[in-house]
Amino acid sequence: MKILNILSSINGEHSNTKKVVEAINSRLLEKHPDATINVKDLAKSPVPHLEAAHFQAFYATEELPENYESNVFHSDTAISEIKESDIIVIAVPFYNFNVPGTLKSWIDQIARAGVTFSYGENGPIGLLQGKKVFLAFASGGIYSVEPMKSMDFAEPYLRNVLGFLGMTDITTFRLEGVKVPGVSDHALDKVHKEIEAFEFA
Repeated sequence: MKILNILSSINGEHSNTKKVVEAINSRLLEKHPDATINVKDLAKSPVPHLEAAHFQAFYATEELPENYESNVFHSDTAISEIKESDIIVIAVPFYNFNVPGTLKSWIDQIARAGVTFSYGENGPIGLLQGKKVFLAFASGGIYSVEPMKSMDFAEPYLRNVLGFLGMTDITTFRLEGVKVPGVSDHALDKVHKEIEAFEFA
């Protein structure tokens, strides 16, 4: 069993999403004590924003463009890490109602036609199948229910884009309300109990 952690918080060791990821890891290791965990911290080692040079390298057919290897390196590495993993745990700090830019860049690097998805006669086909994905959210407010739920663009985006790539087995855990009086004191305990109660396979 191989577990891939994708971290994206700028708060490092003080990150709330890291606490959720660690709790998920702990439960996974209870079920799979021999599992290995590969940690990719996008805040410390960000992948580059998608540029024209990357696109040219991704879809080169015959003559390879200048700096081909460096322009496909981050994408190839990220895709290989996913393919080699059984479970992917993604830390999702809630920045301005969406995912951090570093996480968006990572997604842009892994979404490649002919590599992680293809187009068939009946529509797109995700090629990164057979993975379990856990989303570890953290937010100052409460976005899992109304009136703020409609402002959560992060979870719908991730479920759609990861599903498009074939990763449809997605579970979300939320540490939310960490800035809300009367909620913040119990927020971490609440998500810990949810993770403890979840039946990890």
